[in-house]
Amino acid sequence: MTRIIVTKAVVLASVLLGLTACGDTWGQRAVTGGGIGAGSGALIGAVTPLGMLPGALIGGAVGAGVGAATTPTR
Repeated sequence: MTRIIVTKAVVLASVLLGLTACGDTWGQRAVTGGGIGAGSGALIGAVTPLGMLPGALIGGAVGAGVGAATTPTR
Protein backbone atom coordinates (compact mmCIF):
# COMPACT_ATOMS: atom_id res chain seq x y z
CA MET A 1 0.00 0.00 0.00
CA THR A 2 2.75 2.45 0.93
CA ARG A 3 4.63 1.69 -2.27
CA ILE A 4 1.57 2.59 -4.37
CA ILE A 5 1.15 5.88 -2.52
CA VAL A 6 4.81 6.77 -2.95
CA THR A 7 4.66 5.89 -6.66
CA LYS A 8 1.61 8.09 -7.15
CA ALA A 9 3.26 10.92 -5.27
CA VAL A 10 6.43 10.69 -7.38
CA VAL A 11 4.42 10.76 -10.61
CA LEU A 12 2.37 13.72 -9.36
CA ALA A 13 5.49 15.60 -8.29
CA SER A 14 7.19 15.04 -11.64
CA VAL A 15 4.15 16.32 -13.53
CA LEU A 16 3.88 19.37 -11.31
CA LEU A 17 7.58 20.12 -11.60
CA GLY A 18 7.08 20.27 -15.36
CA LEU A 19 4.82 23.27 -14.77
CA THR A 20 7.52 25.22 -12.95
CA ALA A 21 8.12 27.77 -15.69
CA CYS A 22 4.43 28.49 -16.30
CA GLY A 23 3.00 31.84 -15.37
CA ASP A 24 3.83 35.44 -16.13
CA THR A 25 1.40 37.24 -13.88
CA TRP A 26 1.12 37.32 -10.11
CA GLY A 27 -1.96 35.08 -10.09
CA GLN A 28 -0.58 32.52 -12.53
CA ARG A 29 2.63 32.18 -10.58
CA ALA A 30 0.72 31.83 -7.30
CA VAL A 31 -1.46 29.04 -8.74
CA THR A 32 1.40 27.11 -10.36
CA GLY A 33 3.58 27.58 -7.29
CA GLY A 34 0.74 26.33 -5.11
CA GLY A 35 0.29 23.27 -7.30
CA ILE A 36 3.97 22.46 -7.28
CA GLY A 37 4.16 23.01 -3.54
CA ALA A 38 1.13 20.82 -2.91
CA GLY A 39 2.60 18.00 -4.97
CA SER A 40 5.95 18.26 -3.27
CA GLY A 41 4.35 18.48 0.15
CA ALA A 42 2.22 15.41 -0.54
CA LEU A 43 5.33 13.53 -1.61
CA ILE A 44 7.22 14.53 1.51
CA GLY A 45 4.18 13.80 3.66
CA ALA A 46 3.84 10.33 2.13
CA VAL A 47 7.30 9.28 3.25
CA THR A 48 7.22 10.98 6.67
CA PRO A 49 4.86 10.61 9.63
CA LEU A 50 3.31 14.00 8.76
CA GLY A 51 0.84 12.51 6.26
CA MET A 52 -0.06 13.37 2.68
CA LEU A 53 -2.92 15.81 3.34
CA PRO A 54 -1.13 18.04 5.86
CA GLY A 55 1.99 17.95 3.68
CA ALA A 56 -0.02 18.99 0.63
CA LEU A 57 -1.74 21.81 2.52
CA ILE A 58 1.48 23.20 3.94
CA GLY A 59 3.36 22.79 0.65
CA GLY A 60 0.55 24.41 -1.33
CA ALA A 61 0.44 27.44 0.95
CA VAL A 62 4.20 27.89 0.89
CA GLY A 63 4.38 27.32 -2.88
CA ALA A 64 1.64 29.85 -3.59
CA GLY A 65 3.35 32.42 -1.40
CA VAL A 66 6.73 31.91 -3.01
CA GLY A 67 5.25 31.90 -6.51
CA ALA A 68 3.45 35.18 -5.88
CA ALA A 69 6.47 36.76 -4.18
CA THR A 70 8.84 35.94 -7.03
CA THR A 71 6.77 37.45 -9.83
CA PRO A 72 9.14 39.42 -12.08
CA THR A 73 8.42 43.11 -12.48
CA ARG A 74 8.44 44.55 -15.96
